[in-house]
Amino acid sequence: MSPIVPMLYTVRVMAAEAKATTSPHTGQRSVGEIARTVLGPLLQLLLFIVGAAASLGLLVIVLALLLSASTPDLLSRVVTILPQVIIDGLVRGFLFATIALGYTMVYGVLEFINFAHGELFMVGGVVGAYVGFFLDRAGIIDGFNPFLFVVVVVAAGMTVSGLLAVTVERIAYRPLRNAPRLVPLISAIGVSLVLQDLARLFMTNFPTSEPLGFNARYNSPDYGPPLTLFEMNVGERSVPVVLSPKALIFITVATLMLIGLNYLVNATRLGKAIRATAQDMPTASLMGINVNQIISLTFLIGGALGGAAGALFGLNVGAVNPYMGLIPGLKAFTAAVLGGIGNITGAMVGGIVLGFMEAFVASYLGLFTGGAISGAAYADIVAFSMLILILIFRPSGLLGEATTTKV
Repeated sequence: MSPIVPMLYTVRVMAAEAKATTSPHTGQRSVGEIARTVLGPLLQLLLFIVGAAASLGLLVIVLALLLSASTPDLLSRVVTILPQVIIDGLVRGFLFATIALGYTMVYGVLEFINFAHGELFMVGGVVGAYVGFFLDRAGIIDGFNPFLFVVVVVAAGMTVSGLLAVTVERIAYRPLRNAPRLVPLISAIGVSLVLQDLARLFMTNFPTSEPLGFNARYNSPDYGPPLTLFEMNVGERSVPVVLSPKALIFITVATLMLIGLNYLVNATRLGKAIRATAQDMPTASLMGINVNQIISLTFLIGGALGGAAGALFGLNVGAVNPYMGLIPGLKAFTAAVLGGIGNITGAMVGGIVLGFMEAFVASYLGLFTGGAISGAAYADIVAFSMLILILIFRPSGLLGEATTTKV
């Protein structure tokens, strides 16, 4: 039997399920099945977090033991900052992961890398900064409920970035859908540059009386002091391990985004339609799925995820600028490739692993070299070195599967 037959049958079944109306007797999924679909990736992510933290922690301890002959207090210094480095890596990893989700959504359907996605992340941050700016100008930001502020800026960032992503797809990508792959890639780079300069123009001129500025402060309510998770007794000192409330919010929202996206893609009619379109676009169209609408919705979801990440990132660091999406966007692409491009859970896993790697390099490289090399200055090298190694030794990524060309 020709290999195209089972593939066509699979797409036809998925398309029929996506098109059919769910009744009390057909099309329903058990609670246990939905729980496995939604919570299974969360457990997988937790295992990777524990595994990456433990592996890298053990590695730096072993290196400290090997170098302790020349630097007697090196092991003590390594162990002292280790918990805080793990927390910082987790926060950084969730940043990369939330941006990578948008990359992997679009690639999963169109097999197209949207290099303007980093700018959708930037727009979400700028929108959040404007929300804080106008609340501050109205004089109500200090009394504004901090958690309601998070809801408002995330909703605003998701709305604007999602609609912008749909607009970009309609204007810059859809006319080039059947062109050679290099053409839409160049178009994406052009869109990225246009969005950067439009954001710069907007931030430096609006409002006309008092513009937000190039390096804009991200006004927000007071979230209180950092949370002390625990204290480590090192010799005669007690070293606190802290987590800022804003970082905790970032991690919580990113986790909820993963759960929600997995539910949407794997347990809803829209998700079936997205998967059918990703499997075979022409066949899905023949089975009654509006392919253009599904692609637009995919860009809407991906852009909204990027906008939410940008709004939370601006809240966490306290400042935004028109070029803040460039490097995080490239690193998020690396994270998506590391986890398995097109795999939702893989995007989160890749982001976490990359975040841990950068945090460990930034914190320990200078320590192990006696200050001769600044870890913070060379942490970016890790991301792109990992990309090269992944493409050489495991192009499918950590959770990706080898694919064959569709016929």
